[in-house]
Amino acid sequence: ILGDNPATVELGSTYTDAGATSDGGETVSSSGSVDTNTIGTYTITYSATDTAGNTSTATRTVNVVDTTPPVITSSDTFVADENQTAIGTVTATDLQTVTFTVSGTELQITSGGVLTFVVAPDYETKNVYTATVTATDASSNSVTQDITVNVNDVGGIDDDPGTGTGTST
Repeated sequence: ILGDNPATVELGSTYTDAGATSDGGETVSSSGSVDTNTIGTYTITYSATDTAGNTSTATRTVNVVDTTPPVITSSDTFVADENQTAIGTVTATDLQTVTFTVSGTELQITSGGVLTFVVAPDYETKNVYTATVTATDASSNSVTQDITVNVNDVGGIDDDPGTGTGTST
């Protein structure tokens, strides 16, 4: 029984068995299956019997692997009000569970993608924050996205009296 071995297929794709042939032209049958939605190693067994009743078998190993990184689907720009820590949620799609990390020390992110400030921002001190978010799947494939968080000034009247821009009646 002749055929290529091993075979590799990407997680979530369709596996089409390449089949096998015999050196004497006998019919080759196969058994086994491949679950392309589950990473792992699968075995397909091939058998053939010649006219004299001699049987031969061979196996093919099929490896289901994930080499595709997640795709970040949320915006790269967020807007948050000053004096609050909540920013928003970073989202990504992948066939496996995705976890998130963020660069720097001013922002933090949960493994589920909820983005917050470490310390509530003050618009008059700093009103634009930048960082890099990394989304990583269970197979260690990752993708990064640079994000910007713009801070809104809240209150209407300048909350920093030192600037002299407040109004009165």
